[in-house]
Amino acid sequence: MTEKNRFYAGAATALALAVALGFGIAQLTGTDTPAPEAAAPAEAAPSNEVVISADGISLSQIGVAPAAGGELDAAIPAAATVEATPDAVAVLTARAPGTVTRIFKRIGDPVRAGETLALVESRDASTIATDRDAAVARERLAARQLEREKRLLGQGVSPRADYEIAEANLAVAQAEARRASAAAGAAKVASDGRSVAVVSPVTGRVTAAQANLGQFVAAESELFRVADPSRMQITASLPPADAGRVRAGDRVELTTNDGRMIEGRVRSETGVVDPATRSATVVITPSVAGTLLPGQLVKARIFASGGAITNGVMVPQDAVQTIGDRTVVFVRTTKGFRAQTVQVGGRSAGLVSILSGIKAGTPIATTNAFLLKAELEKEAAE
Repeated sequence: MTEKNRFYAGAATALALAVALGFGIAQLTGTDTPAPEAAAPAEAAPSNEVVISADGISLSQIGVAPAAGGELDAAIPAAATVEATPDAVAVLTARAPGTVTRIFKRIGDPVRAGETLALVESRDASTIATDRDAAVARERLAARQLEREKRLLGQGVSPRADYEIAEANLAVAQAEARRASAAAGAAKVASDGRSVAVVSPVTGRVTAAQANLGQFVAAESELFRVADPSRMQITASLPPADAGRVRAGDRVELTTNDGRMIEGRVRSETGVVDPATRSATVVITPSVAGTLLPGQLVKARIFASGGAITNGVMVPQDAVQTIGDRTVVFVRTTKGFRAQTVQVGGRSAGLVSILSGIKAGTPIATTNAFLLKAELEKEAAE
């Protein structure tokens, strides 16, 4: 082996020793591969328990009393609005476009059915009146022609065919006259032949008046509104659960803002829930309507004959709370309270009937139960 070969062999041996030494050091100082993390435990279901001591209950002023058993008053409280019956309100319009030339009534004035409130001068009225007069004239002419043909037929001078033609002409003229008269009546053409009259179809008082002298109005524009104050109805909105207990003829007590009490009866209930308000409408007829005004707000107590709830469980309205999609009451336990899911029925005079979930005599939180609800929601959030 030459000197050069010995040099290359020594360099290769030194390089191999360096690689082996580096690999050994890496094995000794390297970190282990981290083990996969354990799966997080599933979240525990929210607790229905509220732990609170007797002193805490006293300081929070949470009332505790047994759920009562008995009968729920059938009276249903509701807010109601006074309205005129549909046949007691009239919207008066001009039957043809024109200019207001006469006004006979203003707001608050009494009006009789068939009375004229205003006159509107109109070209259309003139045309309608002219057509009517022409049709009446043609009818009179046809009647005279028929009378003449009848005499001639009796004398044997005129053939029967001429008489039959005159008879047909009279029938056509009469039909045309009826049509023209009906058109004039529908337009309420006045006796002057150039105006249309604004006539009230009901007896009552003027509650709105938009007409002014000299004003040009389009056809069917509202000029007056007349209402009969003696014919009123009251509409009350009820929750669907309460509306199902109401029957036609049920007695109603109505209270006005000034404390007056008026008796009434349920005339009808729609049986349909309004999708916007989520309530059903009940129509009430007051026994004395003369003292009520359209748009007035009253309080109603409807004594539903659909039945009071007997032998049920009654709790104060404040005891019933809503948590999520559950309706609960808080039952007293040795450590505090437990949220018990219940099914509620009707409501009346501050009481709620419980259909299922608790029994009569069960101690529950009656006042300030919302504090317990807030505590549960806080724990759930944490």
